[in-house]
Amino acid sequence: MRPSTIERSEGHTLMNIHVAAAGTVALDLAGIATAQISPSKESLSNLYPGKAYSPYAERAFPDHLLWGDTHLHTALSVDAGLFGARLGPEEAYRFARGEQVTSSTGQPVKLDRPLDWLVVADHSDGMGFILDLAKGDPAILAFDDGKRWYEGLQAGGEESVNAALDLITTFAQGKFPPDLMAEYSPGSKRYQSVWESVVKTAEAYNEPGRFTTLIGFEWTSLVKGNNLHRNVIFRDGGDKAGQVVPYTTQAPIGSTDPLDLYKWLENYEAKTGGTALALAHNGNLSNGLMFPVDAQYTGRKIDAFYVESRARWEPLYEVTQIKGDGEVHPFLAPDDALADYETWDKGNLDMTQAKTPDMLKFEYAREALKNGLLLESRFGTNPYKFGMVGSTDSHTGLSAVDEDNFFGKHAGTEPSPTRMEHPFTKTELGTVEGWESVASGRAAVWATANTREAIFDAMARKEVYATTGPRMMVRFFGGWTFTDDDLNSRQPAFRGYEKGVPMGGDLPPRKGNGAPTFMVYALRDPIGANLDRIQVIKGWLGADGKTHEKVYDVAVSDGRTIGPDGRCTTPVGDTVDIKAANWTNTIGAAELGTVWTDPDFNPGDRAVYYARVVEIPTPRWIVYDAFRFGVEIPKGAKTEHQERAYTSPIWYTPQ
Repeated sequence: MRPSTIERSEGHTLMNIHVAAAGTVALDLAGIATAQISPSKESLSNLYPGKAYSPYAERAFPDHLLWGDTHLHTALSVDAGLFGARLGPEEAYRFARGEQVTSSTGQPVKLDRPLDWLVVADHSDGMGFILDLAKGDPAILAFDDGKRWYEGLQAGGEESVNAALDLITTFAQGKFPPDLMAEYSPGSKRYQSVWESVVKTAEAYNEPGRFTTLIGFEWTSLVKGNNLHRNVIFRDGGDKAGQVVPYTTQAPIGSTDPLDLYKWLENYEAKTGGTALALAHNGNLSNGLMFPVDAQYTGRKIDAFYVESRARWEPLYEVTQIKGDGEVHPFLAPDDALADYETWDKGNLDMTQAKTPDMLKFEYAREALKNGLLLESRFGTNPYKFGMVGSTDSHTGLSAVDEDNFFGKHAGTEPSPTRMEHPFTKTELGTVEGWESVASGRAAVWATANTREAIFDAMARKEVYATTGPRMMVRFFGGWTFTDDDLNSRQPAFRGYEKGVPMGGDLPPRKGNGAPTFMVYALRDPIGANLDRIQVIKGWLGADGKTHEKVYDVAVSDGRTIGPDGRCTTPVGDTVDIKAANWTNTIGAAELGTVWTDPDFNPGDRAVYYARVVEIPTPRWIVYDAFRFGVEIPKGAKTEHQERAYTSPIWYTPQ
């Protein structure tokens, strides 16, 4: 249900003059909507800063914008299989690279555009268990739990979903039968065989330059239901990743402590000569454990070893996905009008412990970025100096999160007339409604090529950003001398790398007495919604020893004005038609960009900056369900939202 018409008017676009490549699709958007930038004569007089006549020759900066997913589960994951997933890694890769496949519920499904890369990240604990459970293996049925889960799986439908939720809670509370888990843990032949198959399939579907498969897994740490999950991604192929088996969380082989995962990663690199990284997700379901400031959940105090280890192994954070958006919470940012976006704040992962306000400051990305400055002032290292990506955490084998093509969290929530009505989870402490699932997100990578090495290296240097689904193109540079002419040159990427640092970087040493300048620009998803505004979010550690933040509107569409306080209070408008499941691009802008100088800069304060790009209002996935199935939208359900992108930050450290 995309808009049927495209509004056109005078003007150029950043894409038209080859600022960057949008994934693998080459598009000319000249003249679409109202351009917000016009080149000056002065900028055009010094247009070309390259090394050869051709501005695209002999340039080394990343010019491939590649779209992917760092977090997809298949039927190999215990919970996914019990929910009813029937698609394995092979089908997941085929779907991601653009092929039509049949979903676990028998529905044909295809992406609107292929992805460029994918990480299949099945749970490391119990790998292979679901395959034997589905066969009714007598060794599993000998356990009461195994028999109960098998019966639920055979019954299908809601019984299978309930069995999966029961398994998750049993695992989360540390009650999974140890003798049963031992048969599907590192050291067993079954486990080794499944991992070898995972690696082999990834190798078979890896096509450098066209479609990249990165080998990975999810380390599923749960502390009494509190989410401390990390995904592990290898830079390497099967020759190195195949020398080990994934790290797990169940004692005595595994551990739920991230410090033990870091040790496993260190051992992997020492053994194989390879390279790997980890990234966490869903701090919003950790009940205050994800981003500690004083002590870990184990009681171990935060010290230099902890901050250095986390900084080394976790360069990224998954800031948005199906189980809620994790940028910021309105309780933490009452002055941010856009803070309450797809918020999940009722409890921990399995809803066995309710959320309390004191937990929130240790759960969200923005607060972590600020607290990282505080910890850096104490220990000399910032453990929360992470870039931001979005991904799905889908348990269907399908990386399908467009609002009009959303295939849900698991097989029980694939499209159906009733999926909005069934709770995602429900306990005596609260309910997460089915309609609260978030069709999110995507990981965007600025890389030099579509290969494992180039994509991993982009992640490692944090030149990545998150979106809630749309594929808008975003660049964010920081420096000290950017001017409007740098943006108006129509080659801002050249100027960005020449005069500053990209997202994920540190501002170079300050020269003179000026404040930092930031060049940010965005181009809408070619088949998506126009843009409302670009904001820069600043966090800093003041002389008072406390952290602070401020949101600045730096570029807005439709001729609206930004006040002296850095805010535009005039809404962009709303064209959403709920009954028709549609919107129009008659408001907003196809592109936005600006050069912004921090008006509140204090050279003595540590600071962090990131950009948030916001679309005009569009329908949520439940509106498409209601339209296509002819059903009513549940009372109280959110029907529209403003999708967005979050760039990786740029940091300032006083000299």
